[in-house]
Amino acid sequence: MGRIIAIANQKGGVGKTTTSINLSACLAEAGKKILVIDLDPQGNTTSGLGIDKDELENTVYELILDECTINQSVHKTEIENLSLIPSNVNLAGAEIELLGINDKEYILKNAVDYIRDDYDFIIIDCPPSLNMLTVNAMTTADTVLVPIQCEYYALEGISQLIHTIDLVQERLNPDLKMEGVVFTMYDGRTNLSNEVVDNVKNNLNTTIYQTIIPRNVRLAEAPSHGLPINLYDGKSAGAESYRLLAKEVIGREDF
Repeated sequence: MGRIIAIANQKGGVGKTTTSINLSACLAEAGKKILVIDLDPQGNTTSGLGIDKDELENTVYELILDECTINQSVHKTEIENLSLIPSNVNLAGAEIELLGINDKEYILKNAVDYIRDDYDFIIIDCPPSLNMLTVNAMTTADTVLVPIQCEYYALEGISQLIHTIDLVQERLNPDLKMEGVVFTMYDGRTNLSNEVVDNVKNNLNTTIYQTIIPRNVRLAEAPSHGLPINLYDGKSAGAESYRLLAKEVIGREDF
């Protein structure tokens, strides 16, 4: 049965989409069959995996509104072993359209249950907010992976996110676990990056991945070419880091 990981942090710009794209691609490179679900109306994971988000008939929006089946919403990418349920700006209206629908917290889960056995990993890129889309991701997921940027306000909002995870666990998905934290945009030349890492380790009672994703120009360039980092520049520090993270994620047998 496929393991489902929601990548969540209500703060924007922390490397959530970068991690969704590149962790997925490196898991696929390791021979795992991967499905990525882009739950962010910005659709950056969709375009970052080389799919034109404006030329799509069926996206996660149509899936959530029951206008297509989950198999109709799955798109093949150019990357071997990696498929995508894409997103675009239409998804921004989903929250309002779901008002009054029974069990709206489980819409994504009910759809994904049909196909989860077809994949080794399903990675869900959540929007940068704690809204109904994020709740749907958490009711669907087995675990939540939280990217934390190595910056001064890194811990701000994390307690709110953990509170949301606890609430979902208590009321909607008792099996949900914290996958852990991964540090992103790390700059070893600054004291601040090192202080943030130490601060999070001292204040968060959760698993922290050993792999730390560096601040890397090639990582920043790759999405504009519609490629994950392991295909854009496979020898870059960013590519090596995400390969190491994928290896750690595969090795987490306790989930």
